[in-house]
Amino acid sequence: MNKMKRLLLFTTGLLALGILGTACKSKSGGTSSKTGWSYNDKYNGGFQVAKKVKPGPGPGLIAIEGGTFVMGGSLDQDLAYEYDNLRRRVTVASFYMDETEVSNVDWLEYLYWINRNFPEDREYYYNAIPDTLVWRRPLSYNDPFVNNYLRHPAYQDYPVVGVSWEQANAYAEWRTDRVNEQILRSKGILMDYKTLAGGGKGSRGKSAGPATASTSGPFNTDIYLNGQYRGEGVDGKRMLKDLNPSAQAATGKDAPKGGARRPARLEDGILKDAYRLPTEAEWEYAALALAGNTEFENIEDGKIYPWNGLGVRSAKKSTRGLIMANFKRGEGDNMGTGGYLNDKADITAPVKAYLPNDFGLYNMAGNVNEWVADTYRKLSFEDFEDFNPFRGNQFVNKRLEDKAKGKYAKDKYGRPIKDPAPARKKQTWAELNGGASADSSDASSIAGKAYNPDFRGHKDTVNENLYGVATLVNDRSKVYKGGSWNDRAYWLNPATRRHLQQDETSAEIGFRCAMNMVGTAEISSKGKPKFTQPRSKAPTRAR
Repeated sequence: MNKMKRLLLFTTGLLALGILGTACKSKSGGTSSKTGWSYNDKYNGGFQVAKKVKPGPGPGLIAIEGGTFVMGGSLDQDLAYEYDNLRRRVTVASFYMDETEVSNVDWLEYLYWINRNFPEDREYYYNAIPDTLVWRRPLSYNDPFVNNYLRHPAYQDYPVVGVSWEQANAYAEWRTDRVNEQILRSKGILMDYKTLAGGGKGSRGKSAGPATASTSGPFNTDIYLNGQYRGEGVDGKRMLKDLNPSAQAATGKDAPKGGARRPARLEDGILKDAYRLPTEAEWEYAALALAGNTEFENIEDGKIYPWNGLGVRSAKKSTRGLIMANFKRGEGDNMGTGGYLNDKADITAPVKAYLPNDFGLYNMAGNVNEWVADTYRKLSFEDFEDFNPFRGNQFVNKRLEDKAKGKYAKDKYGRPIKDPAPARKKQTWAELNGGASADSSDASSIAGKAYNPDFRGHKDTVNENLYGVATLVNDRSKVYKGGSWNDRAYWLNPATRRHLQQDETSAEIGFRCAMNMVGTAEISSKGKPKFTQPRSKAPTRAR
């Protein structure tokens, strides 16, 4: 089997997932194998079990089948002698990743939503605006980009830049809520957009666009799953049936018909997992895309770039000599010669420019560098987990406003407030409610030492006042990778890594999002050997 056929099979597996997910053969009914009680029976207590599903990727995402690879292994030279990504074998779990970088039109949608839902909150809108002043250069005339690059329609499919690591994370959180809100409203589990907009007066099907329930504020996934986003003006007419015998049917003009109803739960498999920044390991693995060079668990050929070969030009007859990515070939050469522009881009290029790699991801080299989730440490390779390695954010818990009822505290934007985790494991009920000293509990200490929610190394022991004097690395230094339109070919190698403060921005840095994949790690089993499970014997009924 040649590489093209293998890649076709792999791509077919990706497409098979679909945007809505693929249901397995198991039925939603059935009987517990451990108690013999029937599922989904309103007469025996109403314990509900949904169909087993393999959810597909959220909008914009592509499935990435995980596996083992040598992190740092594609770096064939270390020009700066940094020694900060030495080779080590790790395993990356299967996950989803954005097909493209987040574009200007994506960000404008975000800004529009903020302005529409919080028209009086100028601070919220201002803090979300990218720093377009990143285009200013002391000795160059890039000033027109300051006003045009983000907002002019000519650049709408170009990658957003001038976005800090903090802003990228805020966008990912917002995107999670909008995707899940869209799913629930389109299914009628939440009030649909047309009704929410005031009846949708006008031509049939016309909607005023995404809106929020004035009675509950903006939709938030965590708040919704905790049962704090429902009621009149929120609930849809096609909410899920509640088989709990003690559940009460809602009343009122807009109440759902057909008995007691309930919101969606995580157990229903309807909602998508959270969008987030990819970890450094995920990003490097996805950029290399060695799946296209693999057969029977053997990697036939390594890579230096996201494409095969040692160079940066196409070897195909029809495109021979064309540059494979958007980067700076040399001093003063950003795009080639007039009349025959090679990479066809002076600054950034559209997010779907050039060819995708073997995972189907565009611009994993060049165009813009991309933020990843990890905090930068020069010696990350010395202290790491070999499964899903990640260094960075501290462990957090959602703050409880009412501990007895498990009600989350919300900020003014309807999001749960999160605090550093006080313990390494689930606290006892007494500890959670302040009935025991947390400091004396094993739940908040390890080997007699007070629990530190920062075991991933987010904080530095170096005094922040020394930043820029004794060290350029501190607890706010975040990794970015991939090379940009203004970088040389060396930085296109997926193993290279640099860092910038999480609140700083650049015209050469953008980002894309990732999402966890739940369920089985294998994307497609077609054409692969597998074990056939014997039929289980029917349980013997007691007499």
